[in-house]
Amino acid sequence: MFREKLALVPHQPGCYLMKNVDGNIIYVGKSKNLKNRLTSYFRQHHTGKTAMLVRDIRDFEYILTSSELESLLLEINLIKKYNPKYNILLRDDKSYPYIELTNEKIPRLTIVRNPNIKKNKSHKLFGPYPNVTAARETVDLLNRIYPLRKCKNMPKKECLYYHIKQCLGYCIYDISKDVIDSMREEIISFLNGNHDLVTKKIEEKMNFYSSKLLYEKALEYKEMLDYVNITLEKQKVELDDNINRDVIGFYTDNNYLSVVILFIRGGKLLGSKKDIFTIVDDLYEELTSYISNYYDKNKIRPNEVLVFDGLNNELLEEAFSVKFNTPIKGKKKKILDLAFDNAKMYFDEQMTLVKQNDEKRLKALDELKSLLNLNSVSRIELFDNSNLFGSFNVSGMVVFIEGLPNKNEYRKFKITNDVNDDYATMREVIYRRYFRVLKDKLVVPDLIIVDGGMGQLNVARQTLTSLNLNIATAGLKKDDKHNTATLIGLDPIREIPIDKRSDLFLLLTRMQDEVHNFTISYHKQIRSKGALSSILDNIEGIGEKRKKELLKKYKSITKMKEASLEDLCDILPDKVASNLYKFLEEYE
Repeated sequence: MFREKLALVPHQPGCYLMKNVDGNIIYVGKSKNLKNRLTSYFRQHHTGKTAMLVRDIRDFEYILTSSELESLLLEINLIKKYNPKYNILLRDDKSYPYIELTNEKIPRLTIVRNPNIKKNKSHKLFGPYPNVTAARETVDLLNRIYPLRKCKNMPKKECLYYHIKQCLGYCIYDISKDVIDSMREEIISFLNGNHDLVTKKIEEKMNFYSSKLLYEKALEYKEMLDYVNITLEKQKVELDDNINRDVIGFYTDNNYLSVVILFIRGGKLLGSKKDIFTIVDDLYEELTSYISNYYDKNKIRPNEVLVFDGLNNELLEEAFSVKFNTPIKGKKKKILDLAFDNAKMYFDEQMTLVKQNDEKRLKALDELKSLLNLNSVSRIELFDNSNLFGSFNVSGMVVFIEGLPNKNEYRKFKITNDVNDDYATMREVIYRRYFRVLKDKLVVPDLIIVDGGMGQLNVARQTLTSLNLNIATAGLKKDDKHNTATLIGLDPIREIPIDKRSDLFLLLTRMQDEVHNFTISYHKQIRSKGALSSILDNIEGIGEKRKKELLKKYKSITKMKEASLEDLCDILPDKVASNLYKFLEEYE
């Protein structure tokens, strides 16, 4: 059926977009030869997920580009825009922590996630640390050895850290710049892989306390030294330089692809990132897409990436300004082989579990589809409401695609009326969501699930009818213990029995828990902001405009209490800022 359209496709680089029966984009790919790639989908036999994709395709379009690099960058942006269900999506979206040494006059050593590179470009960042415990232990170790400032905002008098000799008391003493710079340089040296200075300092302290017969203190430093030596031995890799590297290994079998990225920083192996997923496209196109998505999301990149032969290293180098190298012998090749071994081991560990989970999930979705007499339940949107005696009224929406949560599409709704009326809340959130779907031509779900019984379900259906939308809608009732109890749906509405030991019941419970927890989290955030708003009403000189600026910047009482007087003066006149600062100091 695509023969005539395929005949018009040129042998040029570009991106292609596959569409389903509803016109929704379900897959985005790139190729340096669009004609050959698109033809391969419709003239070859496929298995697994590729076969599922081909069955769903009803149309395609393509965009020509002037180069393969341009098609790679366009593919990244199209995947971000359309979030297609068959593309590799790094659904956990987990951000790894970094150790940050601030470039302040008196530096601090902290752990940060999602560091703002533009804002903090003068700060030193080390990582990523896939093992957050290792990052914390490293920071704790250095903070004990080097008495840096610990407070985010400078206090008016010395704190506990000063009394236990983990701070030099910068708030009360004028410490020499040379002392501070010396500590800064030694910390940077350690985090870049030179550990001699730190181990020497620990040994000196251990010997000092031992000579003073303070054996408990000496033992404390002995244990610290053992920890450093054991940790460094475990992390050591057979390279003679301290260049920051990522090493990418993969293993594939039976249409599944396992990828492992080893993080080597300062000559140490800090940890790894692991993923396993089914292959839809050509193997090396899948790997290129995976690597591109990863480095597009992670702005702090290494100096070098080691990869196996077969990838277009020049293309990736040009896209991400990182050296991609394929060693064929020597120490680098050994580490690349280690990444391959890790990828194969992860594949073997996960394969049985992945297949079982996939089978259970698809079986549950098939059962749900059958019970509700639907053609598809590929995309499900779920809603939950929350309020406190009619105040701080909110709703949350979560999205499951093919039975998996897609957190990029979760949405929060602050309800306009603070009235304890669950039906009115349901009416408002359903209207707002699906008016927006119509207006912006967003993807229409196959199924909407609301939290509640027949009343809430009827309201949701009436609201959809008022928008001339015909979307299948069901409800999930909880029992007295707030556990998932019953699925309601069909027309006329009735309870639908489900075996509580079944995969479907477990999937629905997970979905209901997810939307409930997401909504409750937002509700707590709104309540905290509401309490802060009430506090600001008590301060003379803070009107609506200034209150909005403060709420936008600080969001919670805790964050505002951490602000310095100088920070508050950025928004408020000095006298008003001083009054607020004193009020917050006394506020419990």
